[in-house]
Amino acid sequence: MPKELFGTDGIRGVPGTPPLDDATLFAAGRSLAAYLLAEHSAARVLIGMDTRESGPHLAALLAAGLSSAGASVAFAGVITTPGVACLVRQNDFQAGVVISASHNPYQDNGVKLFSHAGMKFPDSVEETLEADILKHRSAPPPKNPPLPGADASLDAEYLDFLRSRVLPGTNLTGFRMVLDCANGAAYKLGPELFRTLGAEVVSMGGSPDGRNINAGCGSLHLDGLQKRVVSERARLGVAFDGDADRALFVCESGKIVNGDGVLLAVARYLKSQNKLKGHRVVATSMSNLGLERVLAREGITLARASVGDRYVLEEMLRSGTVIGGEQSGHVIFLEDSPAGDGLLTAVKIASLVSMHGKIESLVEGLKDYPQVIVNVKVKSKPPLETLPEVSRALAEAQSALGRNGRVVLRYSGTEQLARVMVEAEHDVDVERFSQSLANALRSSIGA
Repeated sequence: MPKELFGTDGIRGVPGTPPLDDATLFAAGRSLAAYLLAEHSAARVLIGMDTRESGPHLAALLAAGLSSAGASVAFAGVITTPGVACLVRQNDFQAGVVISASHNPYQDNGVKLFSHAGMKFPDSVEETLEADILKHRSAPPPKNPPLPGADASLDAEYLDFLRSRVLPGTNLTGFRMVLDCANGAAYKLGPELFRTLGAEVVSMGGSPDGRNINAGCGSLHLDGLQKRVVSERARLGVAFDGDADRALFVCESGKIVNGDGVLLAVARYLKSQNKLKGHRVVATSMSNLGLERVLAREGITLARASVGDRYVLEEMLRSGTVIGGEQSGHVIFLEDSPAGDGLLTAVKIASLVSMHGKIESLVEGLKDYPQVIVNVKVKSKPPLETLPEVSRALAEAQSALGRNGRVVLRYSGTEQLARVMVEAEHDVDVERFSQSLANALRSSIGA
């Protein structure tokens, strides 16, 4: 059964309208508390949020719902999504709740749930919660419930965890770096983390006003960071998204290093330390063929999971892999945390750069195949294999490209979009087949 409320990254929408209306949020808190009390002897829940102006109201409604059903609530205030996952895992919380829509604009928001293990709940639990939420959301929510007071000690604990993950041999004293915090959840934590590690930090995107999160800054808008890294003569630039569960990097020269580059750099390091279990890395269907090829030359297998950090994690746990992630910069260091964490990734890459000189040397030999992603607005999401015109276009592309290219068709988990990804040795093939597939989708189910 398709879920009505939960997508690939929790419940996402526009505050004030379903599924982020007051009644649904209050019911979600109540249902989470009821589920936890049925599974545990207590229900202590940690709530955190990013900097969106809608965050406090959403957090207050969820806290009210949780409390009404017998849970106790702690509030971390503004903190990163992986920060909540970390604190839930390290403390006696049965669950964590994050109010964030990640890299989306401020008008959107969302609710992400984490289990005591610091991982997103499995589909089966989300289905149970959803059924209960739908059953109880007709109950009137409280008017203007109070927001719990934020516990500042939680920030300090999370920063202690991150500092403990610096690689042996690292020296960040005087290390000049530029951080673009996207006017989001890392706006205080990021600069404080690296300054206490000895780095010279130039901060961008550090003045949130509730509406400027991800606006022309952060991991979706790297132009400003590229220019600033070059002008500041910095060793490294780091861009986070709104909830800082991902990080992208900029070299001294201004060149961008995405999640594929991070996976290569970390895999090489772990292999050199005899810590790359199974000589395997987990990525997704969106990672570039160039990553797969360069890893293969070094005796490292690239396993591909479906798009979404939960699917990367599932494959890592299944196969015993210690490093995995997405091209978007969402990287999981499983021996440190089961959650993708932009600040943790930044600590690891800054450590490697401090030891090896330049990030370019860490990703040497990585040659990206030409790749394009086309988003097609759709009115419905039937199984793609049931669309004859799309199936014909896909078969033609796969036959022509053979082993020298890839095609990925999928629906967005959070938006009414179909995504077409085509990768090939030659730009002309990328353009030709991406357009033929996009046109087939438009004529079949286009909005």
